[in-house]
Amino acid sequence: MLERLFEGAIWNSRFVVLLAVIFGLLGAIILFVVASMDIWGVAVETFNSIITHHHSETFHEDIVSGIIGAVDLYLIAVVMFIFSFGLYELFISDIEAAAGKNGSKLLAIENLDQLKDKIAKVIVMVLVVNFFQRVIHTKFETPLEMLYFAGSITLLALGLYFLGMVGKKKETKVEDK
Repeated sequence: MLERLFEGAIWNSRFVVLLAVIFGLLGAIILFVVASMDIWGVAVETFNSIITHHHSETFHEDIVSGIIGAVDLYLIAVVMFIFSFGLYELFISDIEAAAGKNGSKLLAIENLDQLKDKIAKVIVMVLVVNFFQRVIHTKFETPLEMLYFAGSITLLALGLYFLGMVGKKKETKVEDK
């Protein structure tokens, strides 16, 4: 009887994961709101600049940078959503609404490795977006700097290619079984 009580307590301790799920979702919602406010700010600033015909030297760069920054926040919010849904499905219960005809296979998580892979792919996309946001404000002054820039884009493209190949090989193996 003592063993059954202890095992029940251990099993029910998994509900502490709900804290991570709830606050992960809250963090995602906050990031979506902040990113949307950033986009709204860029839109208002752009509209005001067009109306007043007053453009700074970096007008286009600022617009693109602001929007890319918001996309970066949206992607981080998606990481938080995937993390929260995945933890819930792994530790608490399957989400019935996700299994229906309107459900999304994107959020279906069956094991910890699958959760890790999905989060890793989105994090890589966050890093790519962040890279391009930083490149916008970089001034290249020497041919060597341009060569470094071209090399970094090449390495980034190769990394994305191989990341896509890893996912395809796993999907093919699962389909073959």
